[in-house]
Amino acid sequence: MAKKFNTIDDFDVEDKTVLVRIDINAPVDPGSGIILDDTRLKLHAQTVKELSNKGAKVVILAHQSRPGKKDFTTLAQHADALSDILNLRVKYIDSLFSNAAKEAIRSLRPHEILLLENVRFFSEETLSRTPLEQSKTLLVSHLSPLIDYFVNDAFAAAHRSHASLVGFTVNTPSAAGRVMEKELTVIQDALDNVDHPCVFLLGGMKPDDSIDVMENVLSNGTADAVLTTGIVGNIVLWASGADIGQVNKDFITSKGYEDMVARSKDLIDRFGDKVKYPIDVACQIDGARVDIDVGEIPNESIFDIGEKTIAFYANEIRNAKYIFANGPAGVFEDPNFAMGTEDLINAMATSEGFTLIGGGHIAAATAGLGLEDQMSHLSSGGGACISMLAGKQLAAVEALKNSKD
Repeated sequence: MAKKFNTIDDFDVEDKTVLVRIDINAPVDPGSGIILDDTRLKLHAQTVKELSNKGAKVVILAHQSRPGKKDFTTLAQHADALSDILNLRVKYIDSLFSNAAKEAIRSLRPHEILLLENVRFFSEETLSRTPLEQSKTLLVSHLSPLIDYFVNDAFAAAHRSHASLVGFTVNTPSAAGRVMEKELTVIQDALDNVDHPCVFLLGGMKPDDSIDVMENVLSNGTADAVLTTGIVGNIVLWASGADIGQVNKDFITSKGYEDMVARSKDLIDRFGDKVKYPIDVACQIDGARVDIDVGEIPNESIFDIGEKTIAFYANEIRNAKYIFANGPAGVFEDPNFAMGTEDLINAMATSEGFTLIGGGHIAAATAGLGLEDQMSHLSSGGGACISMLAGKQLAAVEALKNSKD
């Protein structure tokens, strides 16, 4: 991919104050409040440590969950966890741009690291605005005079036009961190240099994103086949003329996805058998998993693809040279309905082709199986990755490209 944004290599950060936006949003135990998975902390540690080693005064901005959720909390324990990973002290202050926070930033010495409070405690953070508008927010206007460089390493949030992601680029020389740089390079190179046959495996609970991807990769010739699972598969099944049962139709309608059925039908009409959908499904009947052919689906909730579909899709995966996957095949958290997700991940892990896992729940399932090292690339950002696959621009990346020199 042609380089269109700065990286850490473009700046001399010694004795400079560098504000780094990372994404260390982590699952938290609802009872104890303890972080359950430090994967993202470990990923971003590379960027933070490199800047510290180069003599920068490192100030970190990050978020944890969002207002209204049980895991919306301070970043105090994130600072402790990051300290352990880096084997360096990470200071923490429970504010963002208070006088105390500003003084803590001014007092930093080269190599020192300071983590500010959860940026989503700032009510304006999650409003989507242009970089110029975001540059005038309290967060950005208070912190910008205190920093020399801005580094955005938060690929997982790069599709969002939030204050901490795009606002600093207007008035501060800005660069991509190592996670951002790697994600953008690997995913774009994969899309630009696809070998055929190329298969996209699309599932999960966000069919609008997946159908955007399907339309993009079929229209531009990237994909030779799109294998649909999860609610995406149910929608495409309905679009194909199958009776998926009133309970499943009602679920799709209740989520506001009924218009996706018409879009899916259009894609089937345009691209024919390149659009693959389940030939059997798994329902829960009397508490047990029952696999049923699509012509005989009862009025029961569909929780997974069936064994015949798993075998069919696994064969498509094994014969492909490029495989992109986003979203689990079913309710994989329930052992009775994990088969589709796990078997297709295993098929990817044993494939000789290039395999890209698009973040989110399927990345968690891959890690849970201990197969992350068997994939060519496991993305840290579900939403950002699927936006790239759908051919959409990422707001934070565009801001980096247009940042102040």
